[in-house]
Amino acid sequence: MRYVFRPPADIASGLLTLPWQLPLEQWQDERLVEIRHVGTSRHVVRFVADSGRLYALKEMHEVLARREYRMLRKLSELGIPAVEPLGIVVDRGEHEGTLLDAVLCTHYLEYSTTYRALYSDPHRPRPTDKLLDALVELLVRLHLAGFFWGDCSLSNTLFRLDAGAFQAIFVDAETTELHSSLSDGQREYDVELAYERVGGELLDLQAAGLLPPDVEPIDLAAEIPKRYHRLWLTLTEDVVIRPEEQRYKIAERLRRLNQLGFEADEVELVSADGGYRLRVRTRVAEPGHDRLTLRTLTGLDVQENQARRLLNDIASFKGHLEKQTGKKIPMMVAASRWLHEVYDKVMALMPSELATRLPPAEVFHEVLEHRWFLSEQAGRDVGTTAAARDYFERVLPSVPEQLLTVPAEAPAPRFGEDTGQWLIALGDSQTGPQPALRAEDGEVTTGPQQALPTAPSSSAGGASGQRAGPARRKAEQG
Repeated sequence: MRYVFRPPADIASGLLTLPWQLPLEQWQDERLVEIRHVGTSRHVVRFVADSGRLYALKEMHEVLARREYRMLRKLSELGIPAVEPLGIVVDRGEHEGTLLDAVLCTHYLEYSTTYRALYSDPHRPRPTDKLLDALVELLVRLHLAGFFWGDCSLSNTLFRLDAGAFQAIFVDAETTELHSSLSDGQREYDVELAYERVGGELLDLQAAGLLPPDVEPIDLAAEIPKRYHRLWLTLTEDVVIRPEEQRYKIAERLRRLNQLGFEADEVELVSADGGYRLRVRTRVAEPGHDRLTLRTLTGLDVQENQARRLLNDIASFKGHLEKQTGKKIPMMVAASRWLHEVYDKVMALMPSELATRLPPAEVFHEVLEHRWFLSEQAGRDVGTTAAARDYFERVLPSVPEQLLTVPAEAPAPRFGEDTGQWLIALGDSQTGPQPALRAEDGEVTTGPQQALPTAPSSSAGGASGQRAGPARRKAEQG
């Protein structure tokens, strides 16, 4: 038995006591958790809660597990939204004469959900356009980074609410290939596969009565190539600019890339008739322009659209301070005061029993939406504090609790700590100490050391309930 975990591996030390000598589907352990609205998978997937954390375990051939683990690590390094790999367990021996497959371990993705869960929620408008936009953006990000997906579909994607929009998160890397860059043919083939697979999934939703009656599945799926090509052209097209336009045209193009969550890797000007041809080599912004700016100013680490909304509120607060004082206020000073005088005060008003309903940044975004809603009704600005109190009293309690609560547990034993329970050999013998952990190539392993080949793969994640924001509710009422 050998474990290969990303450091710090001690956070997953409790997983060593799981019954790895048995097939995953036969496990009986009090830490196993059933997740509602889990996406479909061709492999056995189980969820385990340990030391206050939740993990997804997927049983698959060792070659596939190793390859997917490597691919997910690379995606994480590039800042592309994907489930976070924890490690793999290999060399599990035999059970009743059958060689056991490896197990890929990933972190459970909090506040995420599947497309079927979104369409099955009777209280939520069908977010078809937003889901397609999120899926197309994810596909473009992968292609810019040189990743060929090979199986782009709604089923292989998780979605997370991000300031009223959706963020698509990559979860299945079995068919993924990494190249220095993709040819037009590779990209077009990936887009065609996405059209076919999403079309089939939408037809399934229609058959189940989950699509609005005015939505035609095939016509809707045909939007994927159109939206993909529009976004790709925006990010990669060459334009001719006159010499006198160079400065502001380049700045305008780069600002547009930042707004879309991308950044320029290289800017090139090539002589052309009438001026210069502007070529911008684009890459995925890591972690995102607005997200990075907000983190620098406040220390808050949130999603990109949430960061954009919070930065807008900081800018508004800065204008208010400058109007009050009659002098210019540095952005860092305004952000620091906003954090203590606005954001922290709103968070302090939230009842403790509601604190796990939505991520804090999403709660603040919804409070801002609720403020606008109440101000429209009152014909005046009601203020953030009053809006927050009303939101926490009348709106947030109606949000469903997380679909799963990870039980609090005592901290797991640290590696090497002699508890008499978990330092058990799970390989050929049933007793004796585990081999000492060793760090190698940024990973922590146990058991005999051997080279780690690359191979194809897949990953798993879970789902949790989400809801429409106040602005969407207002649109429904109006």
